[in-house]
Amino acid sequence: MKGVAYQQDYSGNGTSTSGDDSTTNYVDPLADYSSCQRDVPILKQLGTNVIRTYAIDPTADHSKCMQLLNDNGIYVISDLSAPSLSINRADPQWNDELYARYTAVVDSLAPYSNVLGFFAGNEVSNAPNNTDASAFVKAAVRDTKAYIKSKNYRTIGVGYATNDDASIRENMANYFNCGTDQSAAIDFWGYNIYSWCGQSSYQASGYADRTQEFESYSVPVFFAEYGCNTPSPRGFSEVNALYGSNMTSVWSGGIVYMYFQEANDFGLVSVSGNTVSKLQDFSNLSSRLATVTPSGVNSASYSPSNSPASCPATGTSWAAAATPLPPTPNQQLCSCMYNSLQCVVSGSVDESNYGDLFGTVCGYSKAVGKDVCAGIEAYGNNATYGAYSMCNSTEQLAFVLNYYYQLEKGSNPSACNFGGSAMTKAATSASACTGLLNQAGSAGTGSVTSQPSGTGAVGGGSSGGSSASGSASKSTGAASGVFVHHAEVGFLSIAFYAGAAVLSGAAMILL
Repeated sequence: MKGVAYQQDYSGNGTSTSGDDSTTNYVDPLADYSSCQRDVPILKQLGTNVIRTYAIDPTADHSKCMQLLNDNGIYVISDLSAPSLSINRADPQWNDELYARYTAVVDSLAPYSNVLGFFAGNEVSNAPNNTDASAFVKAAVRDTKAYIKSKNYRTIGVGYATNDDASIRENMANYFNCGTDQSAAIDFWGYNIYSWCGQSSYQASGYADRTQEFESYSVPVFFAEYGCNTPSPRGFSEVNALYGSNMTSVWSGGIVYMYFQEANDFGLVSVSGNTVSKLQDFSNLSSRLATVTPSGVNSASYSPSNSPASCPATGTSWAAAATPLPPTPNQQLCSCMYNSLQCVVSGSVDESNYGDLFGTVCGYSKAVGKDVCAGIEAYGNNATYGAYSMCNSTEQLAFVLNYYYQLEKGSNPSACNFGGSAMTKAATSASACTGLLNQAGSAGTGSVTSQPSGTGAVGGGSSGGSSASGSASKSTGAASGVFVHHAEVGFLSIAFYAGAAVLSGAAMILL
């Protein structure tokens, strides 16, 4: 991989929250054909054979750019998330909304043969105190891989891009690779690494140590971002190491950050309208890449022999339990659940007030002798996930209100009130819902094994909860889906209230 990150004005890295993606502006680099026409010849001149995009619009037409890239021998690896639709390390979730986004991106790009793969997350866990979020990303890997298979798409890898934090790097790599069932494991591992700065060396930069660590890794590894810009301009002396004999038996090259010059001063070129000015970094990188001749493995001969890593134990330095992972988002289950309820949140209640209601009803657990909120809880550190932890906040709130009501209505018929914030309704249940609801159980703590019936393109339909509460379900053309919202109070989520090629088998086939 001789790659370049190719997207302007984008910032993600696991800090965004779930929300309507239309409220966050970003430029889809694969949908702007005039920019592709301007930039692809320059990328080709650089020697690029891969670009990384961080967010694409799944409703847009990418055919012209993708064809132009293909004609020039350039592959694409794309992140599945978007600025307002990604797994947030501070409040991690894997829910219907994110599933709709991820699968819509897959639907949009899968038809193009030069799509190399997808990143299910980028630097989501970046310190020991937020590694529980990795459980939600690994669930996203699992479900995206399953979706690709269910749609009979060609084999397209799903991986993860990590930062290079010494305190978690080993556990991170092992966690996403571990498990006897590799259907939930990453297909490739990307490192965002900036440890070679200026005139460093293979040993001083830590490249030698990282290479030794990954000699036994069972899936391909590469640099998902590299190119320290201190000092500037960059000399890119690391290129000779990355594509040299010490590293090509383990690493499959890398992706330089980045094409466009912006305030962070990592650009290879400066763009103004249709004019592109090559910076000194471009010339230095081009000269380096022109001198390297890495050898790889022919795809017909690629036969990895390494075994998956052992899963890290949970403790002070690692929080994410290996199993079980968060449940697969299933809009049909959420809709079935909502329709079966007799007590739900009133449509007059603004979602900004949900937090108070969650706090109130979850606080009643001790009084009724049951954890009424167990069915919506999601804790990556001890692998506790309610069956409805992936539903939207209206559906979740309705579930806990109804559960409390069912426990109390015999002695207190007015239990479905909460100061006018709750209301009764007729319960309905289609025959197709029976099995799903039985698996979830009355407390919502069962394990639902049925897979979602919807796809990224249609999102599985609008739930009764969404339509009753006015929660948004948004049609977006080819990638329409149900956009749901997670209830928060301040900065706290509702969970608070609920208590080396042939030898190593690790090198990707060089493009």
